[in-house]
Amino acid sequence: MTKPVPAAVSQAIPSVTSLSGVGKSLAEKLAKVHIHDLIDLLLHLPLRYEDRTRTVALAHLKLGQSCLIEAEVMGSALQRGRRTSLQVQLEENGSRLNLRFIHFHANQAKAFVRGKRIRCFGEVRPGPQGLEMVHPEYRLFNDAPPPLEDKLTPVYPTTEGISQARMRQLVGLAWEAYANNTHWLPELLTQTIIKQYGLPPIVDALQQLHFPATKQVFELSEAASSPAYQRLIIEELLAQQLCLRQARAQASHSPAPAFVANSTNADQLGQQLPFTLTNAQQRVWQEIQTDTLQHKPMLRMVQGDVGSGKTIVAALAACQAIDSGYQVVILAPTEILAEQHLHNFQQWLQPMGIAITWLAGKQKTAERRESLAAIADGTAQVIVGTHAVFQDAVIYHQLGLVIVDEQHRFGVAQRQTLLQKAPPGSTPHQLIMSATPIPRTLAMSAYGDLDHSIIDELPPGRKPINTVVISNNKRDQVIARVESACSAQQQVYWICPLIEASEELQCEAAEETATQLTQALPSLTIGLVHGRMSADEKANIMARFKTGELDLLVATTVIEVGVDIPNANLMIIDNAERLGLAQLHQLRGRVGRGQAHSFCLLMYQTPLSRLARERLNILRESNDGFVIAEKDLQLRGPGEVLGTRQAGAISLRIADLLRDAHLLPKVHKLAEYYLQHPHQSQALIQRWIGSRQEYVSV
Repeated sequence: MTKPVPAAVSQAIPSVTSLSGVGKSLAEKLAKVHIHDLIDLLLHLPLRYEDRTRTVALAHLKLGQSCLIEAEVMGSALQRGRRTSLQVQLEENGSRLNLRFIHFHANQAKAFVRGKRIRCFGEVRPGPQGLEMVHPEYRLFNDAPPPLEDKLTPVYPTTEGISQARMRQLVGLAWEAYANNTHWLPELLTQTIIKQYGLPPIVDALQQLHFPATKQVFELSEAASSPAYQRLIIEELLAQQLCLRQARAQASHSPAPAFVANSTNADQLGQQLPFTLTNAQQRVWQEIQTDTLQHKPMLRMVQGDVGSGKTIVAALAACQAIDSGYQVVILAPTEILAEQHLHNFQQWLQPMGIAITWLAGKQKTAERRESLAAIADGTAQVIVGTHAVFQDAVIYHQLGLVIVDEQHRFGVAQRQTLLQKAPPGSTPHQLIMSATPIPRTLAMSAYGDLDHSIIDELPPGRKPINTVVISNNKRDQVIARVESACSAQQQVYWICPLIEASEELQCEAAEETATQLTQALPSLTIGLVHGRMSADEKANIMARFKTGELDLLVATTVIEVGVDIPNANLMIIDNAERLGLAQLHQLRGRVGRGQAHSFCLLMYQTPLSRLARERLNILRESNDGFVIAEKDLQLRGPGEVLGTRQAGAISLRIADLLRDAHLLPKVHKLAEYYLQHPHQSQALIQRWIGSRQEYVSV
């Protein structure tokens, strides 16, 4: 490859306020869609395009079509009702179309005079009196029609207070400024790359996308497959990869503790387990050991399906750290998940004399004070908790290993704060556990600063869970099924999901369901667990369920990561259509922990939307978490699946990790080359990521 064209990285990029008519108020509105300077404006690409270069005859209109029409005004009238609307009748060559305006003023109504000509653009919809357009853009004229547009009209992502016309004007002004000063948006791809991949130069790509002139460009760019789009997608994915790899390189230069090669505690734990590690678990454990023997900090993500045994691998790593004289912290996003880890680590490690401490926000003052003292003097070897573990009051004696569960649930700043708890000049090893399987290509792109291990093997004897989708109309049959299962000495979960995003309402629904089931099944012993209960109350109920004292457990989704009950072989998920695929899969994974055949009944309320039906059918057809994750990606998008929208991770402007996965091998190859050219790499990162680089510097 030829060397990249020199770029003026330090060149100041004009702010949006440099444009005529853009003051503080408009700048604040633009900031809501992440537009701060003129490069942001030029990289703010259209969502789609409108074709106003030709008119469509009324006789040829199709439902759902957005188009430009020209016709004669036949009359107008006010239609009274709950809300008064203005109806305008148009006709052309015997065909008719109605216009409907809900928001209008008196002068506007008077302007629609019979015999006037009108040209308007809008979406064709079904109306009470035939086809109609609601609130179309329009222009009235008497004689000569106004000239047609000579280019396709872009439609941009926008926000309240910024019209499409205004956004188009701003992009046009930014383009004029750029045409007069191209050095602040230089070409950053080499001529060899441009030629090899058949890509246009940056200036041509932007011109084609903002000012498309042909129908061909319109169709291709909408599918994100035009050379112009591909050019920008590759550049953005390249910038993301460079940023991630740069962060990884920086982390690798920080010294980390080198753990002992032979861990007595790890050997002892392995010997006392009532099961044998799978080949996949042993492989991942070896990968972790190899990492932690070095003075370079480990950054490893362990992925695995529900029940694959990620936690025991983390426990082995904790043993190695403790044998090396270091503390281990286990960070979980919720108290119920943290409690599960506490239970497991106490069961495995306490018999070996390893001291484990709990740290959570709801602790009593005296208990918290005792925990903090044990952490500070090194008495506490393993610290399990929630967000409380990285608060200012927590001082670690010798932190060497950080285990993070469901890492996408934590913001970057939180994880960074925890890493800073290590001794000065030292960086702890990080082991990330992903509770939700993520397709490998997506994980490599989103978490390119992490090494990846996959536990792709379930413990022997685990049987697939039979999943049934059933209407709430058959609730009596489901209750009878519960009674039958309990009569056969089995235990049952009944899950009540989130209602209207309110934990309070969710708890009330669970309480009501428990009451109804108690009345319907008087012979059964029924327990109830929900988020409003104290940790001790939940622990007590779960303990009774585990010992078999309770036949049926009614719970909210807090049970998603509950204690394993091998005798629980039936789960009912009420109103399953309210939950996403990943959460349904996690919940379902609570059964099937024993040797018997297990069942999960997904009970839904009618009518069922197409998307909800699709989700439930996917669960019925597959028990493979990675397959389910792929489907979840298709339905929800990478940002939702990875949690990046909530956690503050880098979001992509143009590229889509799922849609553009086929480009990733090219991007990874280009990244290897650009890493040898730091000046150009930094220019790409600055262009596409800017200040958001901090999100990957952990």
